[in-house]
Amino acid sequence: MTTLFVATTGGHLAQLKNLSERIPCDGPALWVTSRNEQSTSLLAGRDVEYVRPVGCRSIRGVLRCAPIAHRLWRERGITRAVSTGSGIALGFLPYLAARGVECHYIESAARVNGPSLTGRVLRWVPGVRVYTQYPHLAGGRWGYGGSQFDIYRPVRIDRPFGDLVRVVVTVGASVYPFRRLIESLVPLLAPDGELHRATGLPVEVLWQTGPAPVDDLPIQTKPFLPITHLAEALAEADLVVSHAGTGSALLSFGAGKAPLVVTRERRFGEAVDDHQRQLATELHRRGLVHHREIGAITVDDLLAARSTAVRTCQEPQPFQLSWHAETTMLSTSPVIVDAR
Repeated sequence: MTTLFVATTGGHLAQLKNLSERIPCDGPALWVTSRNEQSTSLLAGRDVEYVRPVGCRSIRGVLRCAPIAHRLWRERGITRAVSTGSGIALGFLPYLAARGVECHYIESAARVNGPSLTGRVLRWVPGVRVYTQYPHLAGGRWGYGGSQFDIYRPVRIDRPFGDLVRVVVTVGASVYPFRRLIESLVPLLAPDGELHRATGLPVEVLWQTGPAPVDDLPIQTKPFLPITHLAEALAEADLVVSHAGTGSALLSFGAGKAPLVVTRERRFGEAVDDHQRQLATELHRRGLVHHREIGAITVDDLLAARSTAVRTCQEPQPFQLSWHAETTMLSTSPVIVDAR
């Protein structure tokens, strides 16, 4: 079986990378995504076909994927395809399903209250199985194979500071700017700011700012970082402040950190919709993040986030992909069925 893993960069790709390690494979794997610093570092050493990005709700971008899907199906003998979205899934899964390829769409964990537009379309495509990562959304055409967040556990810790306070601020790989977050943190994290006064220690900040125009702010920034560099910085950080993106959350959890998260809002042009609030609420409920609003973050909030660590299950339960003619009835435990 040759498995095609296909996803948009950012949180979608980070999720698929994590989930792929829990999906039993029997044969080679090929990845399809767009080329950027995240994808080239995250998929280093893997077999990857880089394609042009599929823009948000871009019909032209979706149609552009079909000839690539045909070529890969013919040349590489694709027998199974798995995607976490977003629009790129519409360009590959319907075509491959029509060719008899076993196709699976796993809805993003960011969609806590209901499926994305991609999910709503793909659930009606013959031959494409769709999955939610939340039991309360399971039913009808939607299967439940567990959640990637089930492998993480919050742990209270008490550790002294070193000779300085290391902070990572990250807005992820989104193409949408999030200046409001950066701007609101400057007084807290400045060399003579509130965190310095509260701890009596120098504050060292890595500002990963994305495409936001921040040249007028008194900070040194890095718009984007290779994922390996960001992961190293997160591991060394005392505390993390992040947008409420799935990819950034997973990277923080992998580094053992429970970040303080702030949600992007559509009305400010920071995201295509307000799904980040759903994710932030869910992760806060699990104790894996501290969710705060812009303008309401205090030093106490930062120190509270530092007192929580995240541990990862060493032997996570497999994410079993079901594949049979009838829709699987769903429960609050992962579906275990024969996969072929």
